[in-house]
Amino acid sequence: MGIAREVFGDALPIAERYAAFLADAGVERGLIGPREADRLWERHLINCAVVAEAIPDGAQIVDIGSGAGLPGIVLAIVRPDLRVTLLEPLLRRTTFLNECVEMLDLTNVEVRRARAEEVAEEFSMDVATARAVAPLDRLARWALPLLRPGGELLALKGERAAAELEEARPVLQRFGARTTELLQVGHGMVDPPTTLVRVVADREVGPGGAVGRQQRAPRRAKGSRKRSS
Repeated sequence: MGIAREVFGDALPIAERYAAFLADAGVERGLIGPREADRLWERHLINCAVVAEAIPDGAQIVDIGSGAGLPGIVLAIVRPDLRVTLLEPLLRRTTFLNECVEMLDLTNVEVRRARAEEVAEEFSMDVATARAVAPLDRLARWALPLLRPGGELLALKGERAAAELEEARPVLQRFGARTTELLQVGHGMVDPPTTLVRVVADREVGPGGAVGRQQRAPRRAKGSRKRSS
């Protein structure tokens, strides 16, 4: 909890209420596995909170396949300057997310019940996040059309991150990716550090991969990076 206090700061009481709700209703409704209840902080909450290191100030975020709100709700707690849309197609999960938002009084969060493909023409986000949703090639098809030119996909990945990145290159090229890289965040907070695949969108992208004009990318946040392209 010392690390949790360092990561969440004054927002720790809100994070504690969220953790308690995950361990209770989240497990009961099948959004969190029963074995996860005892390791929510190190495996889930802190692991997601450190992603905030890679997100610019005041960004508009869409969390794809938000499920139990990881990482979307955690990011909204630790970074109240962010505007977060939790995108989730399943009713039982959006019901849970709405209950979380109301209980935690998260005024910077909106819950949207839809698939990414259904809202691609509505969204022009700064950042898209996703955790344990799909392989990167499939995730890129959903996420890149939701981003403005220069917007970033931040996909939380495990030990196969580099392999997934290589496998996804044809799709990333088709959908107008400008650059890709592996990024680790949370050094000294989580062990091992959280691994992200960052994909910067080069152009406006339609749901089928049609691309439009180019613009400059937003300011990058600090972190240790491994350049991939």
